[in-house]
Amino acid sequence: MALILREGDVQELIEMDEVIEAVEAAMKELGDGIAQNEPRRRVFAPGGLLNVMFASYPGGNCTGLKAYTVADGRVRFMVIMFGLDGALQAMIEADFMGSYRTGAASAVAVKHIGPPSPAKVAIIGTGWQAPAQLLALTRVMEIKEVRVFNRNHEHRAVFAREQSELLGVETIASPSAELAVRGADVVVTMTTSATPVIEDEWVEPHALVIAAGSNFKNRSEIPAELVARAQTVIVDQLAAAQIECGDLILAHEAGKFTWDRALELGEVVAGRWKRPTGSGITLFESQGLALWDLAAGSVLLPAARKRGMNEEMSLL
Repeated sequence: MALILREGDVQELIEMDEVIEAVEAAMKELGDGIAQNEPRRRVFAPGGLLNVMFASYPGGNCTGLKAYTVADGRVRFMVIMFGLDGALQAMIEADFMGSYRTGAASAVAVKHIGPPSPAKVAIIGTGWQAPAQLLALTRVMEIKEVRVFNRNHEHRAVFAREQSELLGVETIASPSAELAVRGADVVVTMTTSATPVIEDEWVEPHALVIAAGSNFKNRSEIPAELVARAQTVIVDQLAAAQIECGDLILAHEAGKFTWDRALELGEVVAGRWKRPTGSGITLFESQGLALWDLAAGSVLLPAARKRGMNEEMSLL
C-alpha cells in the first residue's frame, strides 16, 4: 500500500532539524559513492514545462523521483518513493517539502563550509523559498542579524517583521541589495532573476555566498566576476551544475571559470575537502537534487505512520 501525503499533511509533519540531518546523511552517501542522483531533465511542452529528476538513497531505504509541471502560472510538485525492494512506498505532494529540503541543503553547506558564528546574514529575495532558508540557517549557526531585500518595499517589510517574530532574530528590511550584502558573512540569493542581483564588490572577502534561486543555464543571480574571485566553488552535483547552473555556465563562457575548480558538496560532507588557509570567498551553487527530496521523504513517512496518517492506495 502506498501512503499518500498532501501539502497539509507535509506541513503538519515536517521538522527542519530532521530534514537537515537526512540531507546531510544523503550527501555523505553521495560523496561516498553509495547514493546516486540523476540531474533534472526538462520537456518544453506546448503551454508548459515538465521537469523530472530521480535518485537512490540506500540510507533511507528508498529510491524514487520528483516530477513537477509549470503551466498557467502554477507549479505542481509530486515525489514518488519506492522501497529498495521495488514496492511503491508513497506519493507526496511536494511544494512545501521542496522548500524545506532546499533550505536544509543550505544549512548543510553552512555547517561544513560556513564562517564562524555569530554571523550577519543577507538574503536577496523574499518569496516562497526564503523563509525555509532562514529557518534552516538558524538551526546550524548563531545569527547576529538578518538583512533582507527585494524590490517591493512592502513585501520586504512584511517579510522582515514576520521572520523577526518567528525566529527571534533581528531581521531588517534593507533599502537596497547593496546595503544588505555589505558586511554580511553569509549571502543567500533566492530569486528568479535572469541577471545578477548582487555585485562582486559588495561581497566581503571572507563571505559564504549561497546561490540557490536559479537552475536554468541562461539565468545568473551572481556576476561572473564574483565566480572568478571565489576562493572555493562548491556545487551540489557537478553533472547537474554543468547542465543548469547559469552562474557557472555563463562565467565559464566569459572565460572567468573552469569546471576543474568545482567541488561537490558530497565530497565536502564525506570529509575529502580541506578548508584553504587564509580568508577567501566560498561560493555554494545550489540547483536542487532529487536526492534531497528522497531524504526529506524518508523522515516524513515514519512520522506519518506514527501519527496514524493512513490514507493509502493500492497500486502496482
